Amino acid sequence: MDNKIRWGILGAGSIARKFAAGLKVVAGSELLAVGSRSIDKARDFAVEFNIPKAYGSYEEMVKDPEIDVVYVATPHTFHKTHTILCLNNGKAVLCEKPFGVNAKEVEEMVDAARKNNLFLMEAMWTRFLPVMYKVRDWIADGAIGEVRMVTADFGFRANLNPQGRLFNLELGGGALLDVGVYTVSFAYMIFGGAPERITGMAHIGETGVDEQAAMILGYKNGELAILHTAIRTSTFQEARIIGTNGSIIIPDFWRATSATLKVDGRDEENVEIPFDANGYCYEAREVERCLREGKLQSELMTWDESISILRTMDELRRQWGLKYPSENNY
Repeated sequence: MDNKIRWGILGAGSIARKFAAGLKVVAGSELLAVGSRSIDKARDFAVEFNIPKAYGSYEEMVKDPEIDVVYVATPHTFHKTHTILCLNNGKAVLCEKPFGVNAKEVEEMVDAARKNNLFLMEAMWTRFLPVMYKVRDWIADGAIGEVRMVTADFGFRANLNPQGRLFNLELGGGALLDVGVYTVSFAYMIFGGAPERITGMAHIGETGVDEQAAMILGYKNGELAILHTAIRTSTFQEARIIGTNGSIIIPDFWRATSATLKVDGRDEENVEIPFDANGYCYEAREVERCLREGKLQSELMTWDESISILRTMDELRRQWGLKYPSENNY
């Protein structure tokens, strides 16, 4: 692709707005279209972000021959359906996290990408933040020795609203899919693969969703990831990577702009890298890079890893007795 990569956004909610704002600073890309179930909502979104085309249905937008790639920004339980809709209409896809409600859904999405020979990636934007590249470099260079333990938490206090997305079991509500996925994905990034042992405990609230949870992932050489997540409890939202010679501390790890390296016997090393725009540009740049290089997946967020992350989350929910109504077909 020598010309600009032309994007469509499927969905016009808050996360779609963040992505649209981030895409403005991606020089090689153009936001061409937005699709919503409401033409009025699509037109309002298009005016807000100066988008040339607005569609009142998802099906109509994905048939636009000028669109190269679609960002899927609908609720969790629609990710599989809308991703496959895009892929079957010849569009590459960046799908918001969690990639799907469960591993089976993600496997079906990946099968559709393979069948159509098209790029597909989970939009775990944290992976692509500049600070995370620095963190990975520190670990690869052996700065903290052998990594033995990871801790990460992501919790916030939302007002209880039984009709709201966060508390609606029909829409895949609860802490795990919404923000717990960040902690699990972070552990995968640091340890480079799936755990051998998975255990956890959750509090299931009055609407049937997991309102808070604690998780421990165990790896083959005894390494541990200790994670917790919540939608009714505010937490520090911090990650720590602890090695045999030191540690790395990442405040607000899921939207990190800084990190601190602490090595035994040395002065602390701090790195601060402010976002371009709002930070959502980095995952878009990764998609652009992969498309221009003819890749079907990103090495930093592979299909196999996304599937494995959902398998880990599936096992946690199995232990909690938590099942979504959309899973009745599985």
